[in-house]
Amino acid sequence: MKQPINHIRNIAIIAHVDHGKTTLVDGMLRQTNVFRNNQQMTERILDSNDLERERGITILAKNTSIEYNGVTINIVDTPGHADFGGEVERVMNMVDGVLLLVDAVEGPMPQTRFVLRQALQRGHKVILVVNKIDRPASRPEYAVNATFDLFVDLEATEDQADFPVIYTRALEGKAGYEPDKLTEDLRPLFDTILGHIPAPLVDPDGPTQLLVTTLEYSSYLGKIAVGRLTSGDIRAGQPIAHITAAGELKMGKVAQVFTFRDLKRVAETEVHAGNIVAVAGILDVGIGDTLADPDDPHPLPPITVEEPTVRMTFGINDGPFAGREGKYLTSRQIRDRLQRELESNVALRVAETDKASEFVVSGRGELHLAILIETMRREGYEFCVSRPEVIFKEDGKGGVLEPVEHVFLEVHSDYLGAVSEMMGRRRAQTLSIRYGDDGTVYAEYLVPTRGILGFRQPFLTATRGTGIFHALFHGYEPFLGDMNMQPLGAIISLEMGAVSAYALLNLQPRGTFFIKPGDEVYSGQVVGQHTREDELVANVCRTKHLTNHRSTPQAMADSLIPPRILSLDDAIEYLKKDDLLEVTPNSLRIRKKELRHDERQKVAKRAKLVG
Repeated sequence: MKQPINHIRNIAIIAHVDHGKTTLVDGMLRQTNVFRNNQQMTERILDSNDLERERGITILAKNTSIEYNGVTINIVDTPGHADFGGEVERVMNMVDGVLLLVDAVEGPMPQTRFVLRQALQRGHKVILVVNKIDRPASRPEYAVNATFDLFVDLEATEDQADFPVIYTRALEGKAGYEPDKLTEDLRPLFDTILGHIPAPLVDPDGPTQLLVTTLEYSSYLGKIAVGRLTSGDIRAGQPIAHITAAGELKMGKVAQVFTFRDLKRVAETEVHAGNIVAVAGILDVGIGDTLADPDDPHPLPPITVEEPTVRMTFGINDGPFAGREGKYLTSRQIRDRLQRELESNVALRVAETDKASEFVVSGRGELHLAILIETMRREGYEFCVSRPEVIFKEDGKGGVLEPVEHVFLEVHSDYLGAVSEMMGRRRAQTLSIRYGDDGTVYAEYLVPTRGILGFRQPFLTATRGTGIFHALFHGYEPFLGDMNMQPLGAIISLEMGAVSAYALLNLQPRGTFFIKPGDEVYSGQVVGQHTREDELVANVCRTKHLTNHRSTPQAMADSLIPPRILSLDDAIEYLKKDDLLEVTPNSLRIRKKELRHDERQKVAKRAKLVG
């Protein structure tokens, strides 16, 4: 018999990137006396990952809890970017309601749509938190009305659309029921959570059942499975039935049981249904598995996430500079690392190829895969990745389906023509165009995913860096035909050596360079972008013949245009079909798959003859 556990609330905080949800969690932790008065604290406490702090986004869902008026509030901080939707989809199984955070100026944004849809589809109740109401251009009434329209658009029930609204300044830890009447703390928010979010409905006397939604790792305890205990009790030392997502039944024993208190795991002798718990001792547990009573082993429905839409090939670095910087170089080491990633990254897929040194890695978008690449290089891995490509499907009638994105653009009206032309070349279908009072144009398109791979950089160039671009996965549609993007060609190094200022000075009119004098390059490495569509093989190591005339090296270097330094995201977007990106802990180099120039020329001639 299911009954509510009134001393527990399980909530997730969802929002668009950079609307302040992690900052709000900071304030909630501070005001429930999680920290000592003399304790040194950082901002964005839950963004513990270096990449999260650098990029200013949440990548991994994380658990914490606070206590307010005798009620334990378990909080899950979720990513705001759709590329990490796998994190969002699985943690929604652990909670009964959500705090939807929106910016008082911007209102609900495109990424909010994806995360909110996941919550509404599971029937969760929502509390709207309008944050940053102290901003000069704050318009809280617009934010509330636009959020209600979004609820209607996402087909929320009448009960879900009747949401309470709290206004906050998360940085100052203030909240209130009216935008101009804030209290000095977050009590209105805490009271609304207790009053509006339902208590977990569980069967406390039933057999043990826990769906594993997150994995943690401890060097002392090994794998730790995290999930909500939906039925019965679980205690340290008890036998447990481990049912995998594929239905295989294994027997195990619980070593330790933890609950989350403040920012720590707290060991417990026994935990009752309704709590979010961590269980150690189950060796090969995975996300989507069920931990159940050995005498009555019934699995819970496994976690399902949307399928990947983009894939890249990961392989060993076979370039001339291989092994100079990396610690882990071999195909076995790369394979083992990718397999470990599968244990916690539910939206990722890894497949073997006919080459032992290459693996096809599929994810939810370029950013999803870029974060994995950046994480691996920081761990000391050295490898090569190919250009991202979309994953096609068959429609069962001999036709081909391709993934399509719902794209949201904000551009000034001066740049709308250039952007519209770019979207037209990418087979975009216009959904709506709306003009703002300040000259900003808000446009929505349906665009094939292959059309937005590598789109961000030319889009920013066309809008002089002022455009805003968001994309959400829409679905699979019939193949929309070939695209003529007319990309610019590459400047390729002719030989190995150190780059000379003299060579770059003479080559400056031919394109934009990614290198500077003194850098080491090798034959077949892409060192710049050509001004034309064809490739240019150039000797960037050439030095000046000795004469009686001298010009100082500094004067020559000063006359050079500064190189374009590519970030990882820029480099991935730049890749062409026959390129590879060489990733090492210290360097990013774009190179041709075939380093020998004569072989590339033969392939190009054969392609022309066939064409």
